[in-house]
Amino acid sequence: MNSGFEYRERVGADAAGRTVLAHLARRYRHSSEGVWRERIAAGEVRLGGSAATADDVLRAGQSLAWCRPPWEEPPVPLSFAVLYRDEHLLAVAKPRGLPTIPHGGLYLTHTLLHQVRRRWPGATPMHRLGRGTSGLLLFARTSVARRDVAAAWRDGRVEKTYRALVTGVPEEETFSVEQPIGPVPHPRLGQVHAVSESGKPSLSHVRRVEARDGTALVEVSIPTGRPHQIRIHLAAAGYPLVGDPLYAEGGVPRETPGLPGEGGFWLHSFRLRLPHPVSRLPLQLECGPPPLLREADPVWPRARLR
Repeated sequence: MNSGFEYRERVGADAAGRTVLAHLARRYRHSSEGVWRERIAAGEVRLGGSAATADDVLRAGQSLAWCRPPWEEPPVPLSFAVLYRDEHLLAVAKPRGLPTIPHGGLYLTHTLLHQVRRRWPGATPMHRLGRGTSGLLLFARTSVARRDVAAAWRDGRVEKTYRALVTGVPEEETFSVEQPIGPVPHPRLGQVHAVSESGKPSLSHVRRVEARDGTALVEVSIPTGRPHQIRIHLAAAGYPLVGDPLYAEGGVPRETPGLPGEGGFWLHSFRLRLPHPVSRLPLQLECGPPPLLREADPVWPRARLR
């Protein structure tokens, strides 16, 4: 069991005039209005430093906090491997099933961020991997590294390559997917990201590595980094990830869609290339994929730094 957490916010102009109960039920949709009424009555919600009531009316600029009691988090794999470490950077191998950061109200200490910061308190993740995605994740250990790596990402100087197992076998050895990605309706969450004409420009480059019996191993590099981009773009191209509970062909949610964090698919962060934030020398990091995402006849282990 963790030690609980305080969710604190500054009331914005859009929330002014709402009651505490109405605002919390609207902001945290995973809990019903009845549940929020019980939490407020138990003294878990504070407004401006004092216990709130359900009927208190919010004003812009006030401090509103939910002091959540300790809770049992779902079991997940908590181990990780260190792939690279120096004074400024840390690269680790995230296991499939472990969330990168706290998310969804379920995970707080059962996250890669918490586990890494137990050993390196100042480490900051420079990108994210979905809970069902395994592989290489880069942390910055200094402010210099954070600023420089963030700038390199914005300027397109970071190359990210993933491995995935897809349904169907692409006819072309290489192709690109450019469908825009943005929010679309989801019956359980309100909305999720998917192919959307009003979405943001997105680009993925795909290479067929190996054809199998009705499936294929592919590598995907993504100059842009939209939420769930690889899952969406491969589905949009007609090759959804094997076992993906959310995205169907066309890059849109299935008729009865699962949740983004649900697993069952195979996606792995394989390679990262970037200039080192201090030496400026090219740095390539690799994380060997799980057996299902390896070629049939390579020499493994092949993961290395160079």
